Amino acid sequence: MATATSTVSEREYQAALTRHLNKSYYQDDQQVKLMNLQAEVDSLLEQLQNLKEQRLAATTKEE
Repeated sequence: MATATSTVSEREYQAALTRHLNKSYYQDDQQVKLMNLQAEVDSLLEQLQNLKEQRLAATTKEE
């Protein structure tokens, strides 16, 4: 479980750094689109990690 948390934290840090670095390279409307896509990616990643944990818990419970 700690690995999933650190992975999400690392992704959030990378996303924040990317947004900061890209800020000057994109127009405002493009920046908003990029941030929305990044938020969606982060959300989907978190959902995948939650599913992985649920499956692992279910597998452990069956054993």
